[in-house]
Amino acid sequence: MRILVINPNTTLSMTEKIGDAARSVAAPGTEITAVSPDKGPVSIEGHYDEAYCVPGVVERAIQGSVEGYDGFVLACFDDPGLHSCRTAVAQPVVGICEAAMHAATMIASSFSVVSTLARSVPVIEDLGHRYGMERRMKRVWAADIPVLALEDEGSSAREKVRDAVLRAVEADQSESVILGCAGMADLTTWLTHETGVPVLDGVACAVKMIEGLVSLGLGSSKVGGYAWPRAKTYTGDFARYAPSGSA
Repeated sequence: MRILVINPNTTLSMTEKIGDAARSVAAPGTEITAVSPDKGPVSIEGHYDEAYCVPGVVERAIQGSVEGYDGFVLACFDDPGLHSCRTAVAQPVVGICEAAMHAATMIASSFSVVSTLARSVPVIEDLGHRYGMERRMKRVWAADIPVLALEDEGSSAREKVRDAVLRAVEADQSESVILGCAGMADLTTWLTHETGVPVLDGVACAVKMIEGLVSLGLGSSKVGGYAWPRAKTYTGDFARYAPSGSA
């Protein structure tokens, strides 16, 4: 089984960290390749960044489909381009936010999310509602750190994430906590030990879900919402992305 893990931002050190996290949970025989788009923002912090990362993400997914990958993980907690990728390829595509939220409901009756900046809070709240988690998601917390601070070994980002997780557990009485950024993927074991509750990383959850979907022979439905894009002309800088109307 070959899984392509797409980090929607262009920071390669984060892509390497995400790849390591994915490989640490992959089953024997599962090949993990982690990639970034060749264009787009160095970090995704809000709606504007998300919009400009999507073309590169979809391009990576289409390229991966041509190269024979069996499934795709979108490794940004905003799940940017998730539905576009499911439309563009036949293989299963899982976003780390959706994966982590579903996994949390299987081990606990409630969860909180700890993300990076305050601007991420409404985005994640909206995703929680979209995924039907209104009754299970207690609150979304911001650790008040930029995404790229997680790549700086000299920063206090780890401790700020830990403190936010502890606040979430105490204030929300949540039974589990989800880390709301792929750049936190290497903190789960430490934070579970520090806090006493299961702390979930969406990258790991998504990899295991892709393995399951591929093993079941399931992929993106091509009837209705995820049907192949209709052939049409795109203009200007997007001309290269014009769909042909088939795989």
